[in-house]
Amino acid sequence: MKVALGCDHAAFEGKEELKKYLETKFEVLDEGTYSDERCDYPDFASKVAKRVVEEKIPGILLCGSGIGVSIVANRYRGVRAALVRTPEEARLSRQHNDANVLCLGARINSDAEIREMVDAWFEAEFEGGRHTDRLAKFANLGEVF
Repeated sequence: MKVALGCDHAAFEGKEELKKYLETKFEVLDEGTYSDERCDYPDFASKVAKRVVEEKIPGILLCGSGIGVSIVANRYRGVRAALVRTPEEARLSRQHNDANVLCLGARINSDAEIREMVDAWFEAEFEGGRHTDRLAKFANLGEVF
């Protein structure tokens, strides 16, 4: 399975650590950034969001807090980006919201905590049922590119 991955300069080191971990399980499509030189998170969040929608693959975004990338990613129709801080939130984002983009804060959580959240997210499955109707209510909202 392919996974799109992206970050800004604040999360570059965390992304590189996570990338090594993910590469043991998935084909990682690294959308940047490729250094810790200052950059703008909307550029990389947009790249990941577009790839998630176009290729119907999961995505992971990191920035210092995870907030900025989650705001940008959720502007795209078809993206359900979840900013999480715990493995339980990661699990619920998949089970109840069918999140297809996981957003993480590299300055908030440690590398080990990030790996735990990523594992919980990939292990969980969308429960459907009552959650399907809720998702349908916002499926056509957001930017079309």
